[in-house]
Amino acid sequence: MPLSGRDTFMKLLRAWLGALPGYLWSGWGAIASLLLGMALWEALAAWYGPLVLPTPLETAQMLLQLMQGHGAEALWPQLAVTARRAFAGLSLALVLGSVLGVAAGMSMTAAMMARPWVTVLLGTPPIAWLVLAMLWFGTGDGTPVFTVFIAGFPIVFAGGLQGARTLEKRWRDLADAYRLPWHMRILDLYVPHVLSYLFPVWIVALGSAWKVVVMAELLSVSDGVGAALAVSRAQLDMSGTLAWISAVVLVLLGLEYLVLEPIKREIEGWRDAGGRAS
Repeated sequence: MPLSGRDTFMKLLRAWLGALPGYLWSGWGAIASLLLGMALWEALAAWYGPLVLPTPLETAQMLLQLMQGHGAEALWPQLAVTARRAFAGLSLALVLGSVLGVAAGMSMTAAMMARPWVTVLLGTPPIAWLVLAMLWFGTGDGTPVFTVFIAGFPIVFAGGLQGARTLEKRWRDLADAYRLPWHMRILDLYVPHVLSYLFPVWIVALGSAWKVVVMAELLSVSDGVGAALAVSRAQLDMSGTLAWISAVVLVLLGLEYLVLEPIKREIEGWRDAGGRAS
């Protein structure tokens, strides 16, 4: 029996939707969660009033004004300054934490010696490092960059160490049995396994970097998103404060779902392949 026009359309629609990347589907749950949060925000704003909590629409209008502004009130220059500091500290944490963590994980002695220091660094609150950084580096870029680095380094280090320590012996024995060359061992065995541990902690470090850099700017420098938040707080400008916070959150969401999530799925494709093979 020939298909009707409606059936043909539905069949083509299902085929097109099925061809969409999986990470786009995974984003629908996050979008639903965000919409639910905004509905709750709207309800609380109606209850408490704009002096305590502006509505999402008022915040969006203020964010649009900041995006169209010029000078110290403009969003993009301040956001660029914050991003530069955050990514400078984050890059140092990712590179040094990954390399040193993997190196320590390859030796039981080094792993045992590093463990208490990782605990100390993880247990020290970022605000304590910020105070020390202000004494050491003053009110320049060094303070927020160092604070971001020291907050993210132990997280990445622990992930690299765990990835290196958990490589199963049977895979190494299999590589020895087949006499795999060194480059195949590194690229096809070691790197995918270690990255499956490193990539999640990289995402955590990214979120931590933005939170820490804004806090550091709030207390130590005169530019950046943190400094703009300090001005909004001094002026009791709730809509401006929420607009600056929303800008940072939107940047984080964009980085995670548009950049990091597709990369993560590509890197961890071997997990799906292994699951299908089994």
